[in-house]
Amino acid sequence: MRKANELTEILKILPLTKAAFAPYGDVIEADPSKMRLINNGTTERYHALAEPVVVGAPERLIFNIFRGQPRHFPYEVGMMERHPYGSQSFVSLSGRPFLVGVSDDEDGRPGRPRIFLAEAHQGVNYFPNTWHHPLMALDEVSDFLVVDRDNTAANLEEFVFDTPYQISEPIR
Repeated sequence: MRKANELTEILKILPLTKAAFAPYGDVIEADPSKMRLINNGTTERYHALAEPVVVGAPERLIFNIFRGQPRHFPYEVGMMERHPYGSQSFVSLSGRPFLVGVSDDEDGRPGRPRIFLAEAHQGVNYFPNTWHHPLMALDEVSDFLVVDRDNTAANLEEFVFDTPYQISEPIR
């Protein structure tokens, strides 16, 4: 429980761009420079937008659907997690924007979180060992395609902040 004199820092929501997100992972979105026509010209393929990574055994990637409950604002960011042995990607199947929270590693602990607004046409692929907040759906229950390493219990590290951060209502 927080002491009365501890202040909660308000986190700014940033647009999700490839450049801003590069230290943490890949932004998954249609990139015209990676487009090629396939299927007799009837389909645009946006090739190799992210690369899943698995470290150690079992070296198996799995596809999941996560059904995220919407967050209520203001929202406290009280913890971060990371997966040392594999990347983890999130792509909205519900066609809705969502929030992405990441932190730099500061001597084995997450630093001050950065919050990004992923638009409905964007997804993310966190690099292995990247501190991130669990899924933050907005407005409605939303489904996400998640690709990650199997045996996730052995691939999870969590950290709880002494003083949580706060996200105000997202501006869209």
